[in-house]
Amino acid sequence: MQNKSKPIIEYLIDYLNFLEIEKGLSSKTQENYSRFLNNFFNWLNSNSLDKLKPEELNVKHILKYRIFLSRHIINSRTKATLKKSTQNYYLIALRSLLDFFVEKKVNSLSPTAIKLAKDKSEKKAKFLKLEQLEKLLLSPIPSTAIGLRDRAILEILFSTGLRVAELVALNREQIKIPKNTQELELSVIGKGERIRTVYFSERAVKSLKKYLDKRSDIDEALFINYKPGIEERGDERRLTTRSIENIVKKYIKICGLPITSTPHTLRHSFATDLLTQGVDLRIVQEFLGHQNIATTQIYTHVANKQLKDIHRKIHGGRKMRE
Repeated sequence: MQNKSKPIIEYLIDYLNFLEIEKGLSSKTQENYSRFLNNFFNWLNSNSLDKLKPEELNVKHILKYRIFLSRHIINSRTKATLKKSTQNYYLIALRSLLDFFVEKKVNSLSPTAIKLAKDKSEKKAKFLKLEQLEKLLLSPIPSTAIGLRDRAILEILFSTGLRVAELVALNREQIKIPKNTQELELSVIGKGERIRTVYFSERAVKSLKKYLDKRSDIDEALFINYKPGIEERGDERRLTTRSIENIVKKYIKICGLPITSTPHTLRHSFATDLLTQGVDLRIVQEFLGHQNIATTQIYTHVANKQLKDIHRKIHGGRKMRE
């Protein structure tokens, strides 16, 4: 960085280039960060702080900006203000900019000075219990190609914790099941172009193999559409994220499970299952491909309940006389 004393507002392009080249974030993520930061820049402008330099930024500025976010009216009729979670998006973007300053050795306020708003209404990750999962995974009828496909999709989503977009992107050539084992591990490219390894359970591998053995087409996609005439028309056969969502929704209804359940619910269930088995949160972070441990912490209520139950059962104090 040649000029380390220019106004904060003038660092936007450098920052976005940093996100793309050094952090490997997608264009959509860059777009979101740019939008959130421009809100801060507009606030600086409206407060005659457009010339403010990184080293001049202080906690008083941050406090005033947080007050602005908290009181910002987004609907003049209802007088509705920004949700706490939305306020945090803006604050996270600002904290990321300060992280960028640290990386580039630009004197500025520490990123730790940006405290996120506490949201008491914050939703916990929704997940299915094992008995509900078993009912769901067994619901597709395996006597048809569609049934075999759908069973494999559900099994893999729960076994691997894959995002729907990651599942959709898989090709048949990536699947190499050893003859002498039912184990399978696969490298996938997730958010931010980050590569991680996912692991298939034995039952997921069995379902996948049955589905692939039924395939007689030459389409490269792992999961394809079976709409009548689609092959003759030469249409794209790879299932879309919407198709996977509709498939999951179909079997959720058949099983009478919570209607709000989605493919992401299976990802939540995967993470929850690991935690209840005693797996460390940072290991779960690796399984899920989360860049930040804070993202994985939506599952801590599960671990906390488990700790509470363990304490209640085994703590020596319960055996002592009062």
